[in-house]
Amino acid sequence: MVLSGNGVVAQSGGPTAVINNSVCGVVQEWWKKQLQGTLYGAVNGIEGILNKDLINLSSQRSEFISGLRYTPGAAIGSCRYKVKEDDYLKIINVFKELNIRYFFYIGGNDSMDTANKIYQLAKNENFDLRVVGIPKTIDNDLLYTDHCPGYGSAAKYLATTVLETSIDLKSLMTKNKVAILEVMGRDTGWLTAAASLARRNENDAPHLIYLPELPFHKESFISDVEDVYKSVGYVYIVVSEGLVDQHGNYLSFNKSTETDSFGHVCLGGVGNTLQALIEKNLGLKVRSIVLGTAQRSAMHFASLTDAEEAYMVGVEAVRMAVAGKTGLMVTLVREEDEKYYCLPGSIELAKVANKVRKMPSAWISADRKYVNDEFIKYARPLLQGEVPIPICNGLPDYVSLEDTKCRVS
Repeated sequence: MVLSGNGVVAQSGGPTAVINNSVCGVVQEWWKKQLQGTLYGAVNGIEGILNKDLINLSSQRSEFISGLRYTPGAAIGSCRYKVKEDDYLKIINVFKELNIRYFFYIGGNDSMDTANKIYQLAKNENFDLRVVGIPKTIDNDLLYTDHCPGYGSAAKYLATTVLETSIDLKSLMTKNKVAILEVMGRDTGWLTAAASLARRNENDAPHLIYLPELPFHKESFISDVEDVYKSVGYVYIVVSEGLVDQHGNYLSFNKSTETDSFGHVCLGGVGNTLQALIEKNLGLKVRSIVLGTAQRSAMHFASLTDAEEAYMVGVEAVRMAVAGKTGLMVTLVREEDEKYYCLPGSIELAKVANKVRKMPSAWISADRKYVNDEFIKYARPLLQGEVPIPICNGLPDYVSLEDTKCRVS
């Protein structure tokens, strides 16, 4: 079942704290299988394939590859390139020219669509190519997998941030104590919901959580904030950037019509919108907090569970491909046991491509402004453990790929 040829691994979309663990898993399993071909890394994702800008990962120092286990960002480069229809044949032709027989694509639902189209075209062209998708996204919105690598670390960082900043907010000697934390999440509230893990007692922050799965009502929001402020004395609110009103319109402060290459509206500013709403209607001073890319790049307090699972799906992708499997995405399957653990599984790329998994309505509280214990039970195991990181001069000693001599183009 082993094909004679080379392989390429590419990263796509926004990096996560642990995406490089998946690259490490792919490389180390490639070495372990002692495959005869060369494993390349595509520089800046699918664009690296189109431009034949590739790095020889097979010849990298083992210390660098091992260092990917604790290094954030996309080590071989990522992109948000929307593949055009005529690009797919170019990709297949590059694969033929370089004798690429294994393609591993790390990304979210858009990336799985790209991988599926490459798989389908290779099949139509009678080109023997093993295509395996490797999941990653802090949004946690891929179907058919218990959760997505990258989510646990982002959730851990977010919950920690809520815990720390809420202590700061509560300790302020001022009359008005209201904070709004804006969290990444275009269509789903998985990450926003993770803020609930910071709560240790009933009156602890966060007090209110608003998700894009439910339409936002201004009147109810103002009433919710006022009630919490009167009963607790301060209010900590967590909202998804993709919050929409009852008409499906984003609450973005700038009302931007700018879109990315995939046609997604560029979001941002919902915290400012809600801040203005509170200050106008309740006369309370509000602090709006936006974490931005810190949510997905905070390796310094990443989840060890998340890192190990990200590595596992990279390893499994190679095992699947070598075993003759193709057109699939690796999944995480939670086993029913007293102690949490996941095993790798798989699902057809076509079933996850361009599809979004929403937060289950059964996990949202009846009053529609929080989550319930079912979500807590689901999410808490994903945050466990910390990644050991070497320190140099008081800061993390991350690795970086600087040897350009191994570039193919």
